[in-house]
Amino acid sequence: MRIQIGLENGNENRSIAWALDLPGCTACGQDEQEALLAVPLAVVAYQQWVSKHTRDSWLNDLGDFDVRLVEVFNDTTIDQNYDLAEKGYTVNAFFRHDWKPLTRIETRRAAQMLTWINDDLLSVLSDLPDEILDRKYEGERWSIRGILNHVAGANWWYLDRLNLAGIERKDLPQDAFERMRLVQARLLSALGELEGLERVVGVEGELWSPRKLVRRAIWHGRDHSQHIQRLLLTGSPAEK
Repeated sequence: MRIQIGLENGNENRSIAWALDLPGCTACGQDEQEALLAVPLAVVAYQQWVSKHTRDSWLNDLGDFDVRLVEVFNDTTIDQNYDLAEKGYTVNAFFRHDWKPLTRIETRRAAQMLTWINDDLLSVLSDLPDEILDRKYEGERWSIRGILNHVAGANWWYLDRLNLAGIERKDLPQDAFERMRLVQARLLSALGELEGLERVVGVEGELWSPRKLVRRAIWHGRDHSQHIQRLLLTGSPAEK
């Protein structure tokens, strides 16, 4: 199997290798070489993650695979006039692969993976006391509740890029769990509208498409799900 890689440089001062045909499968590094070297282990971990959630894994026969770099995108920062700037909005990767409309099987698999991420998060966090949900951790930007809020907010933002959010951001529930459930429902509903849709739009100087939305949403959800698990297993609260 050939694993096509889109390499994104400059994302939060790191490189991200995106496995373009495996939405949500990424490897990170301090530079291009480090990110690319991490791809094989990331693919195996991704296969294990899918197999953990379904007996009907589409990656059971992954076998030997060949990693191929097919495109490189360097992130840029622009100001309100869309000119390059040191500070402002960071324009993230849009690969040629992102132009392709999503097939029916791809939208179905995306719905499965987004559901796994959501269920895994809520099943672990819904029974935790406020003391743990709101605990501050050394070196962390958010508490666990804050991370949940961030994931829901990001998914709303991805939908908004394609005018699919269906609700104003100011009207989102304040409660993190309610917000997550509402945005998740809208995200799954929107997938039906994305199948076969040929749409690429520019928003705030950045290109978006249905495939990019799916790619980013699954990656972001997996990333922060693992983030929360690390905090629960090994995190130490910040000193008061």
